[in-house]
Parts: sequence; C-alpha cells; structure tokens
Amino acid sequence: MAAQLKTLLQAAYEHVCPVPPVAGAVSAVRRRAAAVLADWSVSPDLKEDALLVVSELVTNAIVHARPPAVLRLSWVQGDSGRALRIEVTDAGPAFPVPRSLIGIDPDEHGRGETIVHALATRHGTRTHLGEVTRWAELVAP
Repeated sequence: MAAQLKTLLQAAYEHVCPVPPVAGAVSAVRRRAAAVLADWSVSPDLKEDALLVVSELVTNAIVHARPPAVLRLSWVQGDSGRALRIEVTDAGPAFPVPRSLIGIDPDEHGRGETIVHALATRHGTRTHLGEVTRWAELVAP
C-alpha cells in the first residue's frame, strides 16, 4: 500500500516522457507536456512559458545530442517558493566539435538557450554517467 501511495504522489508531482529522435517529436512532446500541465492545473502564464522551455530543451536534445532523450517535469521547492522544474536528459553531444554555422539562418537557430535563460528563475546543465541534463526552473505564481 505504501508503494502505491508513493507512486500516486510521484505521478502528481513528476512526469517522465521519452523523446523520440524523429521529426515531429518536439510537437508531440509539447502536446504531452501541455496535457500534464493542464492536469496539474498550472496557470496559463506559467504553462505558456513552460511549453516554450520544453520546446527549446527538447529541440536542443534532438538537434545537438545523441539519443535517447527524456523529458522530466516535476515540482520542486526553490528559494523563491514552489517551482516547476523542466529537465531534458540526453546521451551527450552528437558532434564533439562545433559544427559550422554556414548556411544556417540566425533568425531560425541559436536563440533557444537565450529564451530558456530569460524565462527561467534558475537554469543549468549537469553531466553524469555519460549523460547531459539541461534544466530550468520556473516559479509558480
């Protein structure tokens, strides 16, 4: 019974979603995250910001990292109160040396990290056991 209660409580405060390494994965993961945030009754403003951060972190994992990737949404207690934590863990960089940006429209690429930093109260990257996790926390109103 205690294990079932722990599982139910975890589901109420944490959601894990695999990120398939295929075209269309970002929109599919974003829709799934939107459903979870709606189930959690997240305010519209926080939900909008969170979905933008989800899109940017998932896109980064698909474009720049090796699969598999996983999105984790959870509630944490931060310095400023309760925060929504968004994490994407992947298998590390797909290209150890930065690729040339020739032919890439700067209006279409390269702003994801700036967007995440602007929306998040806290953010960071951690490396562990051959994986990389990029995370951001957004304070709940």
